[in-house]
Amino acid sequence: MTSDNASSPGTLRVSIVGGGIAGLSAGLALRRNGHRVQIFEASEVKTEIGAALNVPQNALRVLDHFGIPRESLKGVPFYGGVSIDVDTGESTINRFPAVNGLERSVGLFCHRADLYEELRRVATGEGKGPPVKLRLGAKVTACDPDNGTITLNNGEVVQADLVLGADGGHNSLVRTHIVGEAQKITYSGVSCFRAVFEFPERPELRWLTEEVTGPRTFASKEGPFRLLLIYPCRDGKLLNFVGFYDDPLQDVKGKPLEYLVSKKFLTMTADWSPKATRDDIRAKFQGFHSKFLSVLDLPDHSEILKWRLGVLPLLPTWIRGRAALIGDSAHAALPFLAQGAAMAIEDAGAIECLFPAGTRPKDVPERLKAYQDLRKERGEFVNTGSVDQLKHLQSGGAFGRVHSVGLARLYGYDTIKTARQCYEERFGHKFPANFIHSRL
Repeated sequence: MTSDNASSPGTLRVSIVGGGIAGLSAGLALRRNGHRVQIFEASEVKTEIGAALNVPQNALRVLDHFGIPRESLKGVPFYGGVSIDVDTGESTINRFPAVNGLERSVGLFCHRADLYEELRRVATGEGKGPPVKLRLGAKVTACDPDNGTITLNNGEVVQADLVLGADGGHNSLVRTHIVGEAQKITYSGVSCFRAVFEFPERPELRWLTEEVTGPRTFASKEGPFRLLLIYPCRDGKLLNFVGFYDDPLQDVKGKPLEYLVSKKFLTMTADWSPKATRDDIRAKFQGFHSKFLSVLDLPDHSEILKWRLGVLPLLPTWIRGRAALIGDSAHAALPFLAQGAAMAIEDAGAIECLFPAGTRPKDVPERLKAYQDLRKERGEFVNTGSVDQLKHLQSGGAFGRVHSVGLARLYGYDTIKTARQCYEERFGHKFPANFIHSRL
């Protein structure tokens, strides 16, 4: 059995299963407090490829606190969006209101790889606390939450004071051991095409950037749900393209979304994102105004994939013994609130606040209870809100308007402030004097 050195006073040994955005965020958060962190990633070469994502205000607050320069994310700020009529091609500009009096963009559109590489740099490079040890090709085959051990495919057993499951929404091994049974992502009845194109300056593409910075959307007015979402990323050099469409299963066609989710039709598997072509997109969005077709003439930056979209059922618990779930393994949601990566980053910010320097191994179970009390409600709020938002869009609701979920509650949330207050109230003493609060 290995332990990555015995704990020194006030320093925890931490094992994180999964080296994606959630795992790296939590790793860099805990190293800042002096804890010794190992991340176990099954892939031999871990990279984040493919599509762009939204890094909204609530996540940027946490990244600011972590000391990650916004410029390093190469993001494109957005202040609203433009809805384009699928019949006429005419545009309607929608500007987002200020949230909590903050006159700034709602967030940044970033390429996933840019966010991932910056998190990895800060987690494993020079900086405050011992660098995170990222172990690639280390597949975890078992987890004992009560004793804080994980077992690798080479037979190695690793002992830790804290285990975090960041092994994703699909088939999370840590989740199975914490909950006691497998919990599967379930099909939503909607699929999407995802692609990233090179984005050179061309007169016929000015409609993608002029007026207000933000996404361009085309939404069907009648018939099956179809929605195109297009926006720039990586300092405006790339263009992210997403095409959502109803894709019901033959044997449950016509059933409402909540029925599909509750009955767990079509559990996703590893081969759920087959390749697609530009002709597939043209065929699926036939009848939409031809304005968007110019995007499909752009050079490829990545291959076109087709994804089935699903949501994780609400879990009875996120914690057990010395182990907890973070990111998608705890609360994987549909993408229609664009908060997936943000929730993982928020989880990491809360973990940092609840496990400051000086935390003892015997403190871990109580700190995890505080983590669950702090984060589970918010994770489930976004999870269920994403389902509601899809239903809102399928019924003809506007893309830029968040249905049943207030913008202030999404974007105005301050994870660091809230977690700090929780720490002080639950554990009866002031936050460490060397704690640096976020700039926001």
